[in-house]
Amino acid sequence: MTLRNLRSILIGCTLLLLAACAVFQLPTAPVKFSNGVLVNNAGMTLYTYDKDSRGKSNCTGQCATNWPPLKATASDKAGGYYSLVTRDDGSLQWAYDGMPLYLWVKDQKPGDKTGDGVNKVWHVVSEPVMDNSGGGY
Repeated sequence: MTLRNLRSILIGCTLLLLAACAVFQLPTAPVKFSNGVLVNNAGMTLYTYDKDSRGKSNCTGQCATNWPPLKATASDKAGGYYSLVTRDDGSLQWAYDGMPLYLWVKDQKPGDKTGDGVNKVWHVVSEPVMDNSGGGY
């Protein structure tokens, strides 16, 4: 094998790898668990709404003003526990385990959880706890 052939093979493999990376992007959910609850990249607590169903937001109008949806874009990639929900207005929203995610306008700084339990229908998303008995989460 000549150096020229080897170079051609390496260039071809590199291009193939780059194409594969473009197709198989990792999920880009802008969230993480912090102090036991799910938060956005700014550290603001995220909530779920009992009146939603998996894959469907029922928080619109004034509800969405008070509880802004965690917006997503068409270029965002869902995966694992994170999915995208299409809202009634056509916009996209992030969901955790199928449940749409929201912020709360009265939370003023990272770590605030003042929306937990509001009207007994709003809840923080708690970090899963590992079951040490070998049974999973």
